[in-house]
Amino acid sequence: MSSERPVLLVEDNPDDEALTLRAFSKNKIPNPVIVARDGVEALDYLAGKGSHAGRDMSIMPAVILLDLKLPRIDGLEVLRRIRADDRTSLLPVVVLTTSKETQDILQAYRLGANSYIRKPVDFERFIQAISQLGVYWLSLNEPVAPAPSAT
Repeated sequence: MSSERPVLLVEDNPDDEALTLRAFSKNKIPNPVIVARDGVEALDYLAGKGSHAGRDMSIMPAVILLDLKLPRIDGLEVLRRIRADDRTSLLPVVVLTTSKETQDILQAYRLGANSYIRKPVDFERFIQAISQLGVYWLSLNEPVAPAPSAT
């Protein structure tokens, strides 16, 4: 697995965050997980701003796990901004949310989500979903080389 590249988990619910981290651990997924608890923090991480100023911008996430119901800036707007920025436009984004609203699913795909996964409430099913996600996005998927930064 591409263990040097982090997973960016954008999740405001502490229980869902703990569940996701536990599922990563149970599946022995070695990638570090960066947690952003709202849309602003996620965008700051990706842009190297705010509390993430000075981070190594040559290391982008292997995959972004994005909740939709977020404070400050919601997940759909975060996705819109990720796709609008040349530095992040090709990063894999998996929407990982409890929303089963048809409008949310359609809008996420229209905005360029690579996948839309509803969070199962059953922990064993969630562990299986994270395992499959890890195998595909962190092992099998071939990432695009990062775009050169404009300095």
